[in-house]
Amino acid sequence: MQASELAKKFAINVNTVRHYVRTGLLTPEKDVSGYHSFGHEEVRRLSFILRARALGFTLDDIQQLLSDATQGQSLCPHARELIELRLREAQEKLINMQALVKRMESAVEEWKKLPDCSPCGDHICHLIEGDHHE
Repeated sequence: MQASELAKKFAINVNTVRHYVRTGLLTPEKDVSGYHSFGHEEVRRLSFILRARALGFTLDDIQQLLSDATQGQSLCPHARELIELRLREAQEKLINMQALVKRMESAVEEWKKLPDCSPCGDHICHLIEGDHHE
């Protein structure tokens, strides 16, 4: 199967498949025409990659896991370690995003009370800069 067929099978962009080939996550054979030919093993690897990405693993994480797998090592201990790391990172991002939402909500309420101003030598946008003098 060619890259476009593989992309269609997984409902992803063909450029994603090509990127995974360039980075070495997928290693298809080349057919007589010089096109990449994706067999059962590459389909299985792509399924693994997409499931891992959906769980928050980075491409580097996935590369490490695939490397471990080719050496006959169990992926489970490393996968557990990595997902705990990615979970902590996601929780931190969520906390930061929640704080951002609160700042934005406060700004929306505060800015409703303030007049519009034209740019001048002192301000670019007085709302953002926080200087609410006219």
